Amino acid sequence: MAIDWATQVVNWQKVSGRNDLPWQRTRDPYRVWLSEIMLQQTQVATVLDYFPRFLKAFPTVASLAAAPLDQVLGLWSGLGYYSRARNLHSCATRVVVLHAGHFPQTAQLLQTLPGIGRSTAGAIAALCFGERSAMLDGNVRRLLTRALGFEADLSIAANERQLWDLASQLLPTHDLQQAMPRYTQGVMDLGATVCTARNPRCGVCPVAKSCQARRQGEPERYPVKTRKVKRSAQSLWLLWARTAQDAVWLSKRPTPGVWGGLYCLPLFDGLDALAAAVPKRYRGALHEVPAFTHVLTHKDLYLHPVQVQLPRSAMPSSQGAWVAAQEWPSLGLPAPVRKLLASIR
Repeated sequence: MAIDWATQVVNWQKVSGRNDLPWQRTRDPYRVWLSEIMLQQTQVATVLDYFPRFLKAFPTVASLAAAPLDQVLGLWSGLGYYSRARNLHSCATRVVVLHAGHFPQTAQLLQTLPGIGRSTAGAIAALCFGERSAMLDGNVRRLLTRALGFEADLSIAANERQLWDLASQLLPTHDLQQAMPRYTQGVMDLGATVCTARNPRCGVCPVAKSCQARRQGEPERYPVKTRKVKRSAQSLWLLWARTAQDAVWLSKRPTPGVWGGLYCLPLFDGLDALAAAVPKRYRGALHEVPAFTHVLTHKDLYLHPVQVQLPRSAMPSSQGAWVAAQEWPSLGLPAPVRKLLASIR
């Protein structure tokens, strides 16, 4: 199956795959790496907006490494999963310091860099350097488990390793400099646009004839993963203190933690704790704004903004600073905080 499978994927990608995305048609590892990090847990349509802005601000890995982390987080603001941005900056620094500004050319070495796991390393090595290395993101994992009829529970590490072995066996074996980039892009494209989680388009799939899940008539039951991450919920009160000139009091969130490294309205576990942070003479001016829910990957945040207008001399706490209305938009802010602040501009 291996040669036939790889050849079909490569041929399909040439004709029907995605070939016009801004990070394609290049073997520049900087651009490919940047796109791969952005695409983790994020839709292509969203990345299409952020990718050119990042390249304009940081055209090279050296310029990214030299930039302040706050600037990187500011440009990343709204993409979510902010550990990716922190790792992005750290990785760029490592590439410059340890590798003279050149990305390693093997998946094994790429995995030694911050934020680059096995799948991302395999994708970069294959797309940029033609290495015979597998990648296994969520879309490709779904594609392969269906094609192979792989029924083992992927929440068990040994089964995940077995799927990695099978993915490696399916890779092209000839003309790797040309075949590996095309094949890697092909399995990603098939998983994202044809072998979708719901209502897979089996009628246009180039490997449908050999697909075990299609033969069984139930492709949507793959992949099998029984262990589910439990969702949790947390209520937080946000102190929205501002001056008459619309400067806002912001503090930097600790890392790790919710919104680690970002500038944020001070967070509290309850209204009483929030009120205690405000000078006593102004507590009567606290005004609760309608609460709303912000959904994270595995947690629902119930956010309760509380407004108060203060003079610049009245600081809500020792942690933080007043930030002028024209300055905060460039900072790295959590998406719900940015939306709140923008609502009064």
